[in-house]
Amino acid sequence: MAEEQRFTRLPAPVRLEDTVAEVDVRPVPDPEGGRNTDRDFLIRYGLGGL
Repeated sequence: MAEEQRFTRLPAPVRLEDTVAEVDVRPVPDPEGGRNTDRDFLIRYGLGGL
């Protein structure tokens, strides 16, 4: 097949029912574990001179 004729016809469309999800769509856990990391940082490093 010649390179210029490679995309002259499109393949048959795929039905949505025939597709498979490849990305996990479940909710992820909170990476901060419910803590306020900004406050923890300020307590640890910002108030060191007091």
